[in-house]
Amino acid sequence: MNSAPQIPLNFRRRTASEMLQRAEALAAEMSGRRSVREFSPDPLPAGVLDACIRMAGSAPSGAHQQPWTFVVVTEPDLKRQIRAAAEEEERLNYGGRMNEEWIDALRPFQTDANKEFLETAPALIILFRQAHGLDAEGNKIQHYYTNESIGIALGFLISALHQAGIASLTHTPSPLKFLEPLLSRPSNERAYMLLPVGYPSADCQVPDLERKALDEIRVDR
Repeated sequence: MNSAPQIPLNFRRRTASEMLQRAEALAAEMSGRRSVREFSPDPLPAGVLDACIRMAGSAPSGAHQQPWTFVVVTEPDLKRQIRAAAEEEERLNYGGRMNEEWIDALRPFQTDANKEFLETAPALIILFRQAHGLDAEGNKIQHYYTNESIGIALGFLISALHQAGIASLTHTPSPLKFLEPLLSRPSNERAYMLLPVGYPSADCQVPDLERKALDEIRVDR
């Protein structure tokens, strides 16, 4: 059986105090991350999204097959088309596809079928899951653990964006199938998440939320 080439691990063992300091600093920084629906149209600096996507692409994946594609949309007319298609799906969702319990859960956040932020945000990042690979002749290559892999990559991306000073929103106008033909994606790709990204508007407000305490989410056995 062939094995992957091996190299020495680049890893530095830190002191206990340094570990705690770094972990607490990152936890404090990420606790300030919020989903944003009110964006400034100001463009982002060149290269920043590339760096964030490179970080997302460093996520672990099943058999290291990296089953993801990140499509960045900045062209105004294409953002307009995405908004129109997303709002059509959302009108169906709010108009009957979502049950009353779901609608009640969303009510405190005052969301509706209008998705102006899809045009206002300077960029949209659409994350596609590669259900399988394709070789040079177009034959299928089996991929493994694609949902798990792409979920990890999405987490990396959201963290990278926040660390870079970019606000984002995990927007899921389910179903997302309209994005595949609209963005001319190949047959093996499935739209997984749509993220408007940019600076918050000057008057942006977000719900005053509390997150679960550590003892509510950690269990020791």
